[in-house]
Amino acid sequence: MAPKDLLYTKEHEWIKKEGANAIVGITEYAKNQLGDIVFVELPDIGKKLEQMSTFGVVESVKAVSDLYSPISGEVVEVNSALSDKPELIGEDPYGKGWIVKLKISDEAELSNLIKPEDYEKMTN
Repeated sequence: MAPKDLLYTKEHEWIKKEGANAIVGITEYAKNQLGDIVFVELPDIGKKLEQMSTFGVVESVKAVSDLYSPISGEVVEVNSALSDKPELIGEDPYGKGWIVKLKISDEAELSNLIKPEDYEKMTN
């Protein structure tokens, strides 16, 4: 079930807008496809990202997957807890398993993302 207060990418990242910033993570669907997550490569704070550019990697027992930024922005915070406990993504992908916070560069880019009901259709 895709939370209704988020937007999604076809690569299975989610984004939640909070004021001028946005929180980014991977979806439950992505987590289920990957299996047990054993490593997360996080970007540096201050890194500028373009919409749909890669910003890190999630490694599981099954695969290594790139992470894509849903929107353009500057990394203002990373979930450093994932360095020691990457499994947080699997345990709570929409909560404690968030990956980065971005300062949004262009809010208009949010209209390029997938609405919750469409994301659910895409993944069912």
